[in-house]
Amino acid sequence: MRAGGEAPHQVLGRLRFLLQCSECFRRARALPAALCYVPREVQYKICKDPAAAAAAAAARSLLSVWDSPGPARGGKRAARATIEVRKGGCLRATGEEYCNGAGLWVKLSKEQLEEYTSSRDLAEGWLLAQRFGEGGDKLVPVDSVEKIQWQHQTLGVDYKPAVSWEQVVDLTYSMRLGEKPRLAEQDEAAVQKFRSVPPGWSYEHDMELGRFLYDHRERERQCGDCTKEHLSSVEVSSQTEDGSATHLTDNQTYTFWESNGPPGQHWVRLNMKKGTIVKKLWLMLDGQASSYVPRRVAVYGGAPNRLQHLRTVLINENSFQDVCILRDMKIHLPVLEIRILECRGEPVLPDWGCQLSPALNLQLVPAPAALPAALAAFWGLLEEKLGNELHLGCHRCWGLLAPTCSTRALPATQLQLYMQHHCPFLADQGYNVRLRGIKIKSFWEWDLILNADMFQPARLVRYPLLEGVNTDVLYRRAVVIQRFVQLLDSVLCYLIPLSEDSVGTFNALRSMKPFLLLSKQSTALITHCLQSSESTPPHTLPKLYINRHLAREHRTNPALDPSCKNTVFTQLYEGLRSSKNNQPLDYRWPLSYSQWWECEFITEGIIDYGGGFRDSLSDVSEELCPSSGDVAVPLPFFVRTSNQGNSSSDTRDLYVPNPSCRDFPKYEWIGQLMGAALRSKEFLILALPVLVWKQLAGEEVSWSKDFATVDSELVKLLEVLEGVDREAFEFMFGRELTYTIVRSDQRVVELIPNGSSTVVRYEDRKEFIRLVQKARLEESKEQIAAMRAGLLRVVPQPVLDLLTWQQLEKKVCGDPEITVAELRRFITFEDFPSDDTRIQNFLEALNNFTSEDLSRFLKFVTGRSRLPVQITVYPERENLNALDLMPQASTCSCSFFLPNYSSAKACEELLRYAVYNCMSIDTDKNPWDE
Repeated sequence: MRAGGEAPHQVLGRLRFLLQCSECFRRARALPAALCYVPREVQYKICKDPAAAAAAAAARSLLSVWDSPGPARGGKRAARATIEVRKGGCLRATGEEYCNGAGLWVKLSKEQLEEYTSSRDLAEGWLLAQRFGEGGDKLVPVDSVEKIQWQHQTLGVDYKPAVSWEQVVDLTYSMRLGEKPRLAEQDEAAVQKFRSVPPGWSYEHDMELGRFLYDHRERERQCGDCTKEHLSSVEVSSQTEDGSATHLTDNQTYTFWESNGPPGQHWVRLNMKKGTIVKKLWLMLDGQASSYVPRRVAVYGGAPNRLQHLRTVLINENSFQDVCILRDMKIHLPVLEIRILECRGEPVLPDWGCQLSPALNLQLVPAPAALPAALAAFWGLLEEKLGNELHLGCHRCWGLLAPTCSTRALPATQLQLYMQHHCPFLADQGYNVRLRGIKIKSFWEWDLILNADMFQPARLVRYPLLEGVNTDVLYRRAVVIQRFVQLLDSVLCYLIPLSEDSVGTFNALRSMKPFLLLSKQSTALITHCLQSSESTPPHTLPKLYINRHLAREHRTNPALDPSCKNTVFTQLYEGLRSSKNNQPLDYRWPLSYSQWWECEFITEGIIDYGGGFRDSLSDVSEELCPSSGDVAVPLPFFVRTSNQGNSSSDTRDLYVPNPSCRDFPKYEWIGQLMGAALRSKEFLILALPVLVWKQLAGEEVSWSKDFATVDSELVKLLEVLEGVDREAFEFMFGRELTYTIVRSDQRVVELIPNGSSTVVRYEDRKEFIRLVQKARLEESKEQIAAMRAGLLRVVPQPVLDLLTWQQLEKKVCGDPEITVAELRRFITFEDFPSDDTRIQNFLEALNNFTSEDLSRFLKFVTGRSRLPVQITVYPERENLNALDLMPQASTCSCSFFLPNYSSAKACEELLRYAVYNCMSIDTDKNPWDE
């Protein structure tokens, strides 16, 4: 489905359809039937595997039938029946498909089974239409000749039924004149499987599933070198004693492979494991011997006996970096062959190896009488290709060879070896080739296609809402989400106002934003919007004089200077507004513009080539949102959330805009700095809750989920208040609950006129809850609006429309990367013997954690997501002899209680489960007990 090629009536129809789908997702209702369309019958034809010559010539094919999709790779379950299909014949099946690790399956109904088999005990059957990674025959959907003839005779030659879900959407929701094409009959049972909402399913489940699909895709994209995992073996044309072929894959910087053969006959052959698809293939060049570096290489791929040319690459003469010679293969290639056509030191033209060697073989192998003429021709070729400066070498070579050539025949390979020995200028100029290694980024075929095996329990541990949900349910829900995103991609360019003069926004479809993570078009649109709105960088950088000594003094006691004039933030702000820098910065510069101003730190001997500028940004970040919870906040723009004083919260290190601060120009400048970070490679680290990021990105906020990152105790208290009975309400409150609230800045405000003297009655409690939620959700509304206004001065509206709040936070603040080495510095072990295996298992488990896992562990133990914070690890004291228990933590004391584990693997699995699923482990208490 290509974006941009749709007729106006199609675009409008798809927009109507997307709005309806969006509402169904939000309210957890049955999805529109058009999105879930599955044809009742599809004709399949067998496409024979050309690699199997005997099978391709066979007059019939035997297909195995299973009672359910399976077996997966390596499975041993036996087939229930066999179907025979004659050569050139077609097979009738339903349109229902299912994909797992084994391949793509198609379903046969009971009626269709009875047509092809004598079996009567199967209610349905499944055929493997396409096997992943193993080649073989494929089932390809086609229209049979008989069906086409019948349609033409009955309905006319122009009749084309709608047989895909995209066509059904367009026909159902688009306005058109004239008679509409008929819809092919749908498979009611299959459609119902897709439409129905799983028990207990909500919009949050769909968002979590979308995040899982996005993370899965990003993990595949970001995976590192897959050479050892996906490569079966390596063959080479030749090798020296020191330059073995094994060095190509040992990932060492000091080893290399070196050929030992004639020019033009150097190659490396990679035998790939079944099911691998290469996304990138690199040559790792050896800069120690420049004349041995390849200049031109060709890549061939395919079956061993049918290699086809894929790409020829000319390598930059001055480059010694890793060179990508192949990318984005769509199918599995059993063999990849890298042919080195020319080296940098070879004094030859690109076709040297192709033309010279065969000519020599033809002329030198026959009788001795032909040799002098051959050598004369050879010398002439050298003269033509090498130029005048090497004539002496060529004459010397002829003179040395002439006596030998007059007495016996000299094959081409001996001639080349003879010249290598007697003519060093040839050997020195790249006679052989040398590579430091090869690197491959590849995937398993089944990982690139949505399939049910993606939803294995071990992969769902980071997604608590999806755990325990049936694999088939997740797979089918993922299919409809994928269809929805595909349709959204087709009209996304019409939804987003690419011109800055446009007043339109994405607001009408704001509920679709979570699915933009999966969009293939949004990234390109974002890049286009940013590039088209770039401005010319200033010719000279503003030079700012910053006194960080005064700023440090202010941090120790901010109350002494309410104006905060000595902070780095204020010094920068005032310096950029001064008369010396009267040209305002618009921060809309190209990505390559990496320094926005130049800093001179007073009494610090630093020359700012970018480092001082980045230091100033880090200082501003630390002043706005201090990383430590034990220091005063130096600036008035943000205040700590209530959760920072709540030991049971997992979001204890966050800040919200100060509702009492009315300095909106500075809030706007903060927004500009955020926009500048988004457009550049710099970061402004602001520890803001989801509630703020969603409002900056233009997304809807929810009380129960988003405000819980600000004040989780208040969220739970209102939940209890709503469900309490009259007697309990009177007992707990009496006449003490009034229409007032305490905001994040600790100010008490009235919810209604005279609210401090108005008692909340039991029958009015729901209205009170509504007023509290509204007041707290909007307490920083003006400050966030000012920040967003500044952001929009730097970043076009369409960019904010296309970015989800998670993407916005990551682009502004960067990825809060945590390494094991950094975390280890803040961990202290108490009451353990020095050689305790529990410590060894624990550290080994942490070594296998991703950065996100480590961040979750930090939250699990401390309630904070960023370092520094001190963690103390104690032995589990309650069950001393028990093995493999769930770990426990106390966030109020930042303590972790480590049980005894049978292995590091068991420790890793249980610890990972705990940090993703047990974040409320110490909050199971009644909020009224406080």
